[in-house]
Amino acid sequence: MNTLSYKTISANKNTVHKNWVILDAEGATLGRLASKAAFLLRGKHKVDFTPHVDCGDNVIIINAEKIVLSGKKMTDKQYVRHTGYPGGQRFTTPIELLAKKPTAVVEKAIKGMLPKNKLGAQLFRNMFVYAGTEHKQEAQKPQLLNLNDLK
Repeated sequence: MNTLSYKTISANKNTVHKNWVILDAEGATLGRLASKAAFLLRGKHKVDFTPHVDCGDNVIIINAEKIVLSGKKMTDKQYVRHTGYPGGQRFTTPIELLAKKPTAVVEKAIKGMLPKNKLGAQLFRNMFVYAGTEHKQEAQKPQLLNLNDLK
């Protein structure tokens, strides 16, 4: 038996091939879009996935303001932050956040699904979220992916 055929493939930053993909958030459910985007950012769909290496694709999300939340989450869900002062806990709802910064709801959902370390911060930099259909990455020739085709 040839033992060379059983070598484990371990990717590094020199051997990783990163693609550019576009996800359209219009009419998509927030959690389903976020989990699929995190999956692509992490690179888990690739054969040479390595947990400690940034081997995922660069993801562009358009129409972030047209995201859908099921049930009464648009008014009942709360995002919590703290100012750092005593009694400084602040709450906001997705409807308020969408009015203030339309891309923040999608960014928060995806960031929460990435690793909580330096690798997660690096992966988050590979994501670009836009409120409308226009984006600045035309030169990279990104391909449009259908969310329903991804597992």
